[in-house]
Amino acid sequence: MIHIVFNEADIKVLKEAIALDETLQGEVVQIKDEYAVGPLNNIYVGDGIDARKQWWREVLAGGDYDGKADSGEVDDYKTVAELVGTMRRDEEHVIWIWAAQNKHDVSGYYWLLKYMQEFQGRVFILYLNNLPFINDKGNIFYPNWLHEIQPKEFLKAKKLAREITLSEFEVDPDEWTKLCNENKGVRLLEGGKKLMQEDYDFYDSELTKFISADWQKASKIIHQFLGKAKHTTGDAYLLWRLKIMIAQDMFDVQGKLGNMKEFEIKTKA
Repeated sequence: MIHIVFNEADIKVLKEAIALDETLQGEVVQIKDEYAVGPLNNIYVGDGIDARKQWWREVLAGGDYDGKADSGEVDDYKTVAELVGTMRRDEEHVIWIWAAQNKHDVSGYYWLLKYMQEFQGRVFILYLNNLPFINDKGNIFYPNWLHEIQPKEFLKAKKLAREITLSEFEVDPDEWTKLCNENKGVRLLEGGKKLMQEDYDFYDSELTKFISADWQKASKIIHQFLGKAKHTTGDAYLLWRLKIMIAQDMFDVQGKLGNMKEFEIKTKA
C-alpha cells in the first residue's frame, strides 16, 4: 500500500495512525507543489513544466524561499515516475490518496489523476469533505486539513476509502484540463471537488487592508492576513504580491526588499 498526501504536516500524523493499525502499513509519499496557484497551461509537457518552474523562480526570488525552485526539493514529476514504476512492477500494490476539503489538496488530486488512470481499480480516494471528527478536547469539528485530525481518528477515516471510479477517471481529468486551458493564477474551492479560478491579483485587495499608515514589517502584514482573511494562500505567494504592489509604487517601503522580516510597508504619505 502507498499513501499519498499533499502537505508535509500530513506525513507525521498519518505515520502515527499507521503505527496504530497494521492494516494501513505502507509508504507515505507527498506531492509537494502548490497547484492551487500559478500557471497550469501545458503542465504535463516540457514547455509547460518549464514555464511553471520559471514562474516559481520569480515568485521565490530574493525572498525567504529564494533558490528553492532549483533545489530539487520539489520534483513531483520524479515522484510520480517512481510511483508509476512501483505500481507497474508489483500488481499487488494499491494507492490511497488522502485529501481534505481545501483547494491545495483538491488541486493536487486533479494534477495527480492523469498518472493514475492506468491503475484504475487499484487507486482509492479518502476525501474527508464535510465529515465530523473529534479533536483533542473531545469536541466535534470539521477539519480543513488532514493534519488537524488526531492519529486515532484516522482509523475511523480509513473506512471511507473507496475506489476511484471509471467515470471519475473520465470526467475529472476533463475538468482539470478546462482549468489548465483557462490559465489563470489562483484556484479556489467552491465545494466538493469543484474548483473556480481567479486572476493572480485575487488576494491583493484583501492583503492591502492590513497595510496601515504606520510602518509594519511585511511579515506582520502577511501573518495578519493569514489569520483573518477568508481566502488564504502561502506566505511566499503573498510576499511576491506585496513586492509587485510596491513595484507599482502603491506603498511606501523602507529596508531591504528581501525576506519578509527585512522591510517595512505603510500607506503612501
